[in-house]
Amino acid sequence: MLKAEATIPTTAGLAYVAAVCAKLAKSDLDAHAEAGRGRVALVDGLGTGTLEAAADRLHIRLESPTEQGLSVLKFLLSAQIEEAAAAEKPEVVWSGDGCDLTELPSLREMTVRRVAEVTPHVRRITLTGPDLSRFEGDSLHVRLLFPPDGVHPPEWPKPGKNGRPLWPAEERRPVQRVYTIRRIDVAAGEMDIDFVLHAAPGVASGWAAGARPGAVIGLMGPGGREVRPATHMLLAGDETAIPAMARILARLPQDTAGQVLIEVEDEREVQNLVHPAGITLLWLFRRGREPGRNDILADAVMAVSLPQHGDVFCWLGAEEAVARRIRSYWREEKGLDRARCLAVGYWKHALTMDEAG
Repeated sequence: MLKAEATIPTTAGLAYVAAVCAKLAKSDLDAHAEAGRGRVALVDGLGTGTLEAAADRLHIRLESPTEQGLSVLKFLLSAQIEEAAAAEKPEVVWSGDGCDLTELPSLREMTVRRVAEVTPHVRRITLTGPDLSRFEGDSLHVRLLFPPDGVHPPEWPKPGKNGRPLWPAEERRPVQRVYTIRRIDVAAGEMDIDFVLHAAPGVASGWAAGARPGAVIGLMGPGGREVRPATHMLLAGDETAIPAMARILARLPQDTAGQVLIEVEDEREVQNLVHPAGITLLWLFRRGREPGRNDILADAVMAVSLPQHGDVFCWLGAEEAVARRIRSYWREEKGLDRARCLAVGYWKHALTMDEAG
């Protein structure tokens, strides 16, 4: 078991423990506080953080069986404590395992190996890089780092004492976007990422549109809450969520039943997805209606009848407002708890559909 700890001089530890745990609980994490003591747990036993408030200090202890879990806990707790204690500006300095690293364990520099057109609006980029075994598990997402134009060689973040990355100066800092691993082959050192291309491209889709073999990009992760199989699955999303749904479907037991609802522009965007025989796929076509600002996907999700036996998992990836609507529907109207549903905002209209894929 890997361990790390930090002590922060403060007389407001009780308030900070309560604030941190309340904030993380709202973010769908297993976090709770009682009598000046808080506990935060990552999914599937990947690690726990314990916060204890004394009269003059706040002490944090972390435990995880993996380097990845310990790194996530450091980042998570540092960020939340620094936000809750912003008036005091505390310095969170970790001691213990993983504190002498000179490179982020989650960072890889990746090179474009191949480019392929999947549909008129989806381009698949095959990346190659060293030691990809940590990305092979059930976590779906990675953070791609796009170097600014003219920055050669690219500059990547380094580990900070507080467990958070130290980034290059603003003009040399890479832009981050979250994407889903479509396919990974650790033996070949390959990873496929699918990009949705747009008429008015953002950073990521613009990069993908012009990517050629030999181009370099940064990659961090993996991350994202894992999907637990159930005897009945409901998966739903727009084109940005197809890679995640494809990964989920490919790993389901063959006796799984359920539905998959996918919103795309038209028939040209339909992809061949491998799935258990008991899963039905329904493609929903916008035909010119604006992505994320129509009721096509939400109406289809809310029309699905879920079985009464309770062994159900519902998952959605779509525009942020759509995800909020469906999350509320599943939780409040269908009575599904955190263990049985997950609705993820993959992009926001205020930004661009470029935010995830």
